[in-house]
Amino acid sequence: MSPAAKVSEFHREGNDWFCRTGLPSDITVVVDDVKFHLHKFPLVSKCGKLARMYEDSKSNDKKSLWTTVLEDFPGGSETFLTAARFCYGARVDFTSKNIVSTHCAAEYLDMTSEYGEDNLISQVETFLHKHVLRNWKDCILALQSSSHVLKSADKLQTIPKLMNAVSTMVCTDPSLFGWPMMMYGTLQSPGGSILWNGINTGARMRSSGSDWWYEDVSYLSVDLFRRLIKTMETKGIRAESLVGAMVYYARKYLPGLGRWQSRTSGSNNNKSRTSVVSFSLAAASSSSSSMSPVDQIALLETILSLLPEKRGRSFCKFLLCLLRVAFILGVDGSCVKQLERRIGMQLELATLENLLILNYSDSDTLYNVDCVERMIRHFVSSSSSSELSDFSPPSLDPGMSPSSLRKVAKLVDSYMAEVASDVNLKPDKMRSLAAALPEGSRPLYDGLYRAFDIYFKEHPWLSDKDKEQLCNMMDYQRLSIDACAHASHNDRLPLRVVLQVLFFEQMHLRTALAGGTNVANTGTAHAMTVPGQEIVERDGWVTVVRQNQVLKVDMQKMRSRVGELEEEFQNMKREMKKRVSKSSSSVSSPRLVKMGCKFLLPRASDAKNNDTAQGSVSSTPRSAAAAEHALPRSSRHSKHPNSITLRLRVFAAVFSEGKSFEDSYHQRFRTSHAFVIFVVFGKMDVLLCLPVCNAFLVILSSASMLLFCQ
Repeated sequence: MSPAAKVSEFHREGNDWFCRTGLPSDITVVVDDVKFHLHKFPLVSKCGKLARMYEDSKSNDKKSLWTTVLEDFPGGSETFLTAARFCYGARVDFTSKNIVSTHCAAEYLDMTSEYGEDNLISQVETFLHKHVLRNWKDCILALQSSSHVLKSADKLQTIPKLMNAVSTMVCTDPSLFGWPMMMYGTLQSPGGSILWNGINTGARMRSSGSDWWYEDVSYLSVDLFRRLIKTMETKGIRAESLVGAMVYYARKYLPGLGRWQSRTSGSNNNKSRTSVVSFSLAAASSSSSSMSPVDQIALLETILSLLPEKRGRSFCKFLLCLLRVAFILGVDGSCVKQLERRIGMQLELATLENLLILNYSDSDTLYNVDCVERMIRHFVSSSSSSELSDFSPPSLDPGMSPSSLRKVAKLVDSYMAEVASDVNLKPDKMRSLAAALPEGSRPLYDGLYRAFDIYFKEHPWLSDKDKEQLCNMMDYQRLSIDACAHASHNDRLPLRVVLQVLFFEQMHLRTALAGGTNVANTGTAHAMTVPGQEIVERDGWVTVVRQNQVLKVDMQKMRSRVGELEEEFQNMKREMKKRVSKSSSSVSSPRLVKMGCKFLLPRASDAKNNDTAQGSVSSTPRSAAAAEHALPRSSRHSKHPNSITLRLRVFAAVFSEGKSFEDSYHQRFRTSHAFVIFVVFGKMDVLLCLPVCNAFLVILSSASMLLFCQ
């Protein structure tokens, strides 16, 4: 009986394999340094390659032992053992894990039907088409086990067949492949396992969402995963689903990369991952430890090459996380530049938390400010709306807003305020960040002012020159009322900057009060003729005008109050003159003290000098003003209180009593108030007491005009 006619038993002794058939071995096959001591007849009758090799190498002595070496045998010695068992008629169990390598080995040995009916190739192809290609789990296992025979499997078109089958199943209802989803009602236990006749099987239900296949494909090698994604693109699978699979794969093998957070779907709290959801940083998974840094860099570059040219809020966040990992791994500059370009084209969708990338280089700064600056310049120089398309459905990631430039400006100001506390950050870098955006991108400069204020606080050693250079990046006319009030009392700002802020603040107030009524009367008619976008842009100015109208009404009330106080003061002055003429002693009027105007009482010496210089006091304010203009300029601003000094004193008294006026102006005149009190108590010439501070004279003239203009 021939060796192939009986059931054979293979056993191993060290590095050699033997077949117990009762006959001595006459052929030795070496595969990967493993020797198989077999018989020529079962091998030559089934394997065309071995038959040809034997015919070419046989000698005159046909009884000599023949030895052959099979180089680059697909699958190695384990796969050859499977083929040898088939040649000896032993039972061979085909599985999804060995089907690809067995197919490659059968083709290598040329085990076609020419060398035997129903040979190994025929049986392998039958099992592949009837069992593997129709089952999701078997396809994934077959692909996973084909990494070591990938080159041979590509020649046989086995890998493309498996990938096409997987792509088709992704597009189809997943309940048709593998375990049933919901066949006869609820098949899940409270713990989530599948029940069969009330018995817990331990198997888990597969998610019914579009992401049910993420976990399975994440076990493929990087090259197979790349090819599978490419195949799925040709099948028309949605881009957000493919991106979700790439994100899931990347967070599994890249260190420091987070994972997609689960969303709760339905009332039963079944959680399923979605392709575009929130992203957060987490610790590296255990799978990343199995990859070397070189493999991780290759994976990052592969993921980047697969990502579509799309834009979305979560997608932008994922790109920023990839950029952070790229800095950690130290990838080449081209990969970093590509990430910065793609992030910059959708920078308005980024968040401050993800923009704070630590500096992993030798730089002294805490954060990578240069990288953020490059992304800002990419945003300015690119046209994101025309080059990138949104993910679908649009509800997941809304399209670009018309105010994207303002969003980026606000984001940059917040970023500058966050990095300003770094003591190693140079002023040149702050100026470069502020100048990265074009003029007009900031409707208000409050955010930039806040960033500079934090920077000045954390860098007290800066010179006034450096501070002024930074402050010159701001437009003082675009500071809000609160920012101006804060800047006017900020001792960290240079004096010149404070004066400029006060100057523009007074200019704004004067312009608003002068043109408030005209703008209010014509605002409604003009709004009907301008586009809607322009109305939105003017909405803030209209609000300011309305506020100024209210303030103007308060000013009119204050004018009438000042007039009453002036008239009352003249009456008191006449009464005091009568009392002074009767008694030489200086006695304060109780009525005047009660009003809080004690500082307005003249001294006895002043009264005498006043009688000597003027002779008499006019009984009315108009006559007093005429007498004042009759005097020389030097005497008008000498010891005696003239009309301007009188009005300033009344103005100070009103400020000390009228708190509602100060509240109405939101403390806009607090600095002017202090200045007026200084002038009153100093009793000095207004034009001579502060010659070094022209800006304060502007404030004084503005306050006088608002109070006494008719």
